[in-house]
Amino acid sequence: MTTLRIDYFAQLRELAGTASEACETAHATPGPLYEELRARHGFPFKASQLRVAVNDAFVPWEHPLADGDVVVFIPPVTGG
Repeated sequence: MTTLRIDYFAQLRELAGTASEACETAHATPGPLYEELRARHGFPFKASQLRVAVNDAFVPWEHPLADGDVVVFIPPVTGG
């Protein structure tokens, strides 16, 4: 198991009910991790609609996760 910190912004923060949470996961990359969190919190976005960052850097969805990483899923931005 890997222990991560997940930070939430915008609509994802509202749906999760928190700005961040510790998460233990067996998933090795952000893609399946997001699907786990999506099921848990009822996130409406598909992974293809988001950007993912690990430790303050944008990464591909296949990026390997390591214990202690900080993961952020960035939802689409709207407004004008």
